[in-house]
Amino acid sequence: MAGLPPGDPQLVSMIVSHLKTQGLFDQFRRDCLADVDTKPAYLNLKQRVDNFVSNHLSNHTWSPHLNKNQLRNNIRQLVLQSGMLEQGVDRIVAQVVDPKINHIFRPQVERVVREFLSPGSCSEEPPAPLPPVEIKPDSSIPEPGTQHSLLSFATSRFI
Repeated sequence: MAGLPPGDPQLVSMIVSHLKTQGLFDQFRRDCLADVDTKPAYLNLKQRVDNFVSNHLSNHTWSPHLNKNQLRNNIRQLVLQSGMLEQGVDRIVAQVVDPKINHIFRPQVERVVREFLSPGSCSEEPPAPLPPVEIKPDSSIPEPGTQHSLLSFATSRFI
């Protein structure tokens, strides 16, 4: 492990596996799901989808021979094609996940990554926080360098 440069796919995979075994991803997921149904973006998306489905169903007459599975799949495709889910999910992420990245998720990921890279050398007192980094969903792998670049990469890439 010591010979692998920051950003090495094998090292990144090992770190992600370690983060998973620590239960961080599950904790982050639970934290976000606990907040999602109270946020305006979620409530707005739910209302938009409900209205879309209601309007679509109002154009159909129920009969015992109605193929409900086909109708359900048709509605699902129309909702997906409308683009409302993509926009709504982006807004939900902005309201639920983004505020937690630098203050909750990043410090925990950095602590676990430091412990993984230097087991036994981490003190109880956390080091000074790193400056905030702009999180980009499609960030490229950083150039080999310092431990800081690996921490930034792991934080921005997997949260």
